[in-house]
Amino acid sequence: MNNFLRNRNLKNIFILVSFGIVVLILWNTYDFSKKVKDDERSKMEIWAKAYERLESADNNEDLSLVLKIIQSNQEIQMLVTDKKGRLLDHKNLDSIKVPDSLYIKSQLELMKKENKPIVINYLNGKQYLIHYRNSDLLIRLRYYPLTLLLILGLFAGVLYLVFRAVKIAEQNKLWTGMAKETAHQIGTPLSSLLGWIEIMKLKNQATAIVPEIEKDIIRLKVIADRFSKIGSTPVMSPMDVGEVIQHTVAYFETRISKNIDFKYELPTSKIQVSLNKELFSWVLENLIKNAIDSISSKKGRLEIKVVSLKELVEISVSDSGRGIPKNRHKEIFKPGFTTKKRGWGLGLSLCKRIVEDYHLGTISVKESKVEVGTTFLIQLKKLTS
Repeated sequence: MNNFLRNRNLKNIFILVSFGIVVLILWNTYDFSKKVKDDERSKMEIWAKAYERLESADNNEDLSLVLKIIQSNQEIQMLVTDKKGRLLDHKNLDSIKVPDSLYIKSQLELMKKENKPIVINYLNGKQYLIHYRNSDLLIRLRYYPLTLLLILGLFAGVLYLVFRAVKIAEQNKLWTGMAKETAHQIGTPLSSLLGWIEIMKLKNQATAIVPEIEKDIIRLKVIADRFSKIGSTPVMSPMDVGEVIQHTVAYFETRISKNIDFKYELPTSKIQVSLNKELFSWVLENLIKNAIDSISSKKGRLEIKVVSLKELVEISVSDSGRGIPKNRHKEIFKPGFTTKKRGWGLGLSLCKRIVEDYHLGTISVKESKVEVGTTFLIQLKKLTS
């Protein structure tokens, strides 16, 4: 618990620090862009004064400094107009497009939106207006926060995917270790029980109960083999899917409640699929057990149906149990999700992993209604003859 709280606190601190850094960068960018804008305004005001001085100077006055100030503007686009908007002068505009009145008009509108015009007053009472655009530097600064946020968003997305992949890897490692440890723990008493049964057979002490005990012990051995295969690449073989289903169902037929109407419909011809018999049987057993638990103690229906399509084989497991709300159809396959009072919620997540990762098929909730029933659908690719 302490480690959990510590990790959670570190995560919160990391988020707060990251948010603080982003806010600080955005604020500094805003403050810097404001200073650049004010600086450009001051330069344009100096330029306007120089322009005003040039127009009002007499022929004998030294205007070298004034001309130098006017010529110093090599970046900021500007237009000089009278109060009626008629063009008097321009600077740093596209020389090819300047003769086009529509181009001048559009530029003038942009300048009015970006900056308030500067008024030039002459001695004869005339007033001219200087309109100007923001510099390229200022425009880039304006878009910099958006670019920064986009980069941070992409970085956060990559971090999320990395952390998610690490978390999934840790879960898989946990499952693998737990599965192998379970197989190891079951293996020891199994070997002993099998040995005692052999002794009972040799001493002719076997009764009618012993074969049934032997079946259950063999089943425990199968379970141990299944757990030992988790985390390693399973061996796949061409098998008749109907035969595998029939073999799996045979164990449940004598052990299922009589209140449940248990039926299965298999194809008349063989359907070859690349399977690992132990793992695929595990999937079917999980679905059957979930169906039985869903029906609970009431009377109900459990049906397994196999349909052969052109390239696929569909296996559906239907029950008349409690059903699953629509908003949980995908959630039920996540590790840890369970509606039972007991259990770790690993059954369906293991089913999904076995079907999709090992058998390259799909498993999903075909349909489900609360208090009506659920149908799980497995799709596998058939082997071509």
